[in-house]
Amino acid sequence: MTTQYLIIYLLAVGVIGVILLCTDKYKATHEKWRIKERTLHIWEWIGGIFLMLPAMYIIRHKNRKVAYNWISWAALVAWVAGLWYSFR
Repeated sequence: MTTQYLIIYLLAVGVIGVILLCTDKYKATHEKWRIKERTLHIWEWIGGIFLMLPAMYIIRHKNRKVAYNWISWAALVAWVAGLWYSFR
């Protein structure tokens, strides 16, 4: 039962994170006020990384910023390690 809630949680947080990422991409191309990188990273670290990381490369947004990518990949590694430890 808790696995189902975890999947629903990760999907919900991931979808919100992807919406924020797409909104930031739109604002970047239209030279409008942007979403802070810190906000995007927070959504990655609370579980949105599983949908946000592929979306970054699909929409080609933030995928060339090395510092941003290090933090994003660190979030993925931390989540995978945490899930592996929890479900082993």
